[in-house]
Amino acid sequence: MDKTEFKNRRQQLINLMGAGSMAILPAAPMRIRNREVHYPYRQDSNFYYLTGFPEPEALAVIVPHREQGQYILFCREKDPEKETWHGRRVGLEGACEHYGADDAFPITDVDDIVPGLMESCRRLYYPMGYYQEFDEKIMEWMNQLRGRARAGVVAPKEMVTLDHVLHEMRLCKSAAEIEVIRTAAAVTIRAHKRAMQSCRPGLFEYQLEAEISHEFLQSGCRSPAYPAIVGGGKNACILHYTDNSEVLNEGDLVLIDAGAEWDYYAADITRTFPVNGHFTKPQQLIYELVLKAQRAAIDKIYPGYHWNEPYEAAVEVVTKGLIEFGLLVGKLDVLIEEEAYKRFYMHRIGHWLGMDVHDPGEYKVDEVWRTLKPGMVMTVEPGIYIPAAEDIAREWWNIGVRIEDNILVTEGGHEILTADLPKTVAEIEALMAAREAF
Repeated sequence: MDKTEFKNRRQQLINLMGAGSMAILPAAPMRIRNREVHYPYRQDSNFYYLTGFPEPEALAVIVPHREQGQYILFCREKDPEKETWHGRRVGLEGACEHYGADDAFPITDVDDIVPGLMESCRRLYYPMGYYQEFDEKIMEWMNQLRGRARAGVVAPKEMVTLDHVLHEMRLCKSAAEIEVIRTAAAVTIRAHKRAMQSCRPGLFEYQLEAEISHEFLQSGCRSPAYPAIVGGGKNACILHYTDNSEVLNEGDLVLIDAGAEWDYYAADITRTFPVNGHFTKPQQLIYELVLKAQRAAIDKIYPGYHWNEPYEAAVEVVTKGLIEFGLLVGKLDVLIEEEAYKRFYMHRIGHWLGMDVHDPGEYKVDEVWRTLKPGMVMTVEPGIYIPAAEDIAREWWNIGVRIEDNILVTEGGHEILTADLPKTVAEIEALMAAREAF
């Protein structure tokens, strides 16, 4: 993404903060996986959103109206010996030249420089509670300043949660962000198609996961946006099943929830399809009910509609269908009021989507459901899950269906960013019928 995009975000934050303020934002720490081995590094989303800087051991400081420059980046210095072992570093000059910092200092100098910058601010913006080690550092600096009160030093009198401000900024995506999400979606669509066409009874769930991972990596996505869910049969009724370790059986459905991450932005798609390529009649009935509920929900995505309207539309469709199939008994309005549908449809309609697969942003504002606006990106993912139970007819047992797409709110309504991935019964069966040529 062009560095102008990050500069514009920082300026937007500066405008919101105003004079007399200061923002401090640490990079994500590296995490140990096991002895002498780290997890692959992934930058903190808020930090990357403002800086585009991918390295650990870094600190962004923003001081509105500072004469020498408003954006200061502390990072690792160049070090040929360490770079030989662990890879190249941007260094101080690169931080300014390639990442737009007005000033760059060694990360080892934060204790000498940052408290002095804090003296001049009345209000400190900081994401308290995310990284305990750095929380303690902030408190240490604050106490240093308080301890110098007799010398006329004044510590910031107000601390504001920076993450709340950034999360509101992140909620509506720019044109550049939307294009990146489109790319993540396109890669994810190819991966799901590959999994559908690779599927056969007797494979293990992890073998379909491998097909998805293969497509992600071949396309340049070095990481999924989240651990893939590949649940066959009864495992499709476990919402966050990630073991992906069992055999896919003849006559079962398999539910795949997987998304690629491209340039720090996520896609998030779920499709459910028959292991052998052909839906049974009960499977088709449940599947088409979920699809009908999804379409009803998507029809409620327009600027000015509120967040909960798509969910309400899906709940009504699902409850009507469950009554028709004999899985619920009673009057529609009573069953909806009592939330009887939650036995089979227990989650919400979706979530915000962006740099995090569950992107930040409040769903209610002042106790009122948030109004949808152009630039918001959300998932729509109704589902029905019917595990085996004595009071349920056997024909419905272990049918788990979720259908998930990524939706952009536009000026005129909405756009389904993942529309190119088949989801009707006929489309899925046709795609899977062509798998011999895959």
